Amino acid sequence: MHRQIDAAELLARINKGEKLNLLDVRETIEYHTFNIGGKNIPLGIIDPNLALAGYNKTNEIIVICSVGLRSETAAKLLAANGYENVRNLTGGILALRKIKE
Repeated sequence: MHRQIDAAELLARINKGEKLNLLDVRETIEYHTFNIGGKNIPLGIIDPNLALAGYNKTNEIIVICSVGLRSETAAKLLAANGYENVRNLTGGILALRKIKE
C-alpha cells in the first residue's frame, strides 16, 4: 500500500529542513536538467536495483517523477516488494515547480 503527497506538503517539509528519502525515477538526463535532490534510479531499471537505493523497508520514501505517473508505478512496485511507507508525489516535479515560482 502506498499513499500520496502533494507538492505543497512536500515543499513545506523541504523548507523546514526535514531530511527526506527522495527517490527520483526519471531518466538520468531529466534528473540532471532539474532535480530537488534524492537518489536517481530511473523507473526502467528500478526493479533489480531496489536494494541499491539503500532504504530499509520501514523508511518513508517519497517517489517523484515529472508528472506523477512513473512515480506512481514505482510506488506500487516498492509497496509490492514490502516497502511499508511509500508516498507518491502527485503532479510530480511540474506541480512542485509551479508552486515554487
